[in-house]
Amino acid sequence: MGAEGCLVRVDELTVGIIQTCCYILYQENEKECIVIDPGDEPGRIRKKAGDRRIAAILLTHGHFDHIGGVAPLMEEGTRLLIHPLDEPMLSDPDLNAGRGLLRRDITAPEPTDRVREGDELTIAGLGIRVLHTPGHTPGSVCYLIENELFTGDTLFEHGWGRTDLPGGNEQDMYASLRRIMPLARQYPMHAGH
Repeated sequence: MGAEGCLVRVDELTVGIIQTCCYILYQENEKECIVIDPGDEPGRIRKKAGDRRIAAILLTHGHFDHIGGVAPLMEEGTRLLIHPLDEPMLSDPDLNAGRGLLRRDITAPEPTDRVREGDELTIAGLGIRVLHTPGHTPGSVCYLIENELFTGDTLFEHGWGRTDLPGGNEQDMYASLRRIMPLARQYPMHAGH
């Protein structure tokens, strides 16, 4: 997908009271990195990224526990990617469940990029393929980055994301799980929690 012989480094941090898994991806020789699902604790995330510039923030979906640290991490030129069906969640605490579950209004800036099924991108020297996996939310996506699968809350190591929050759909979730399970067996998987 990306540069031939590319070795992606994946640093994981567990952030916030919901214990969301945030990932920082980069190549050793690159000055840029990608951050996936910065749900909270942007200071810890920024510190873990070191002196690398955050080229992009990839959101697997728009729930508050995956977007809470976005705004402080945005730098000049940082791209923010989300599926268009989840874009309204970035500015609406009722849709992103922050108001309902935490009684807090958590929001994030407008995205710079809207990703869809089958999109292929290269950011920070890493090849990215987008898989639309609705169910947890209408715009949930998984990212296949080089040979690593980032599932957000679509698939966990021992389960999957809930469907009882705004926009959740059990039938869509089952279809997405049938689609993604073979990939989760083929590639190292990194879940949202």
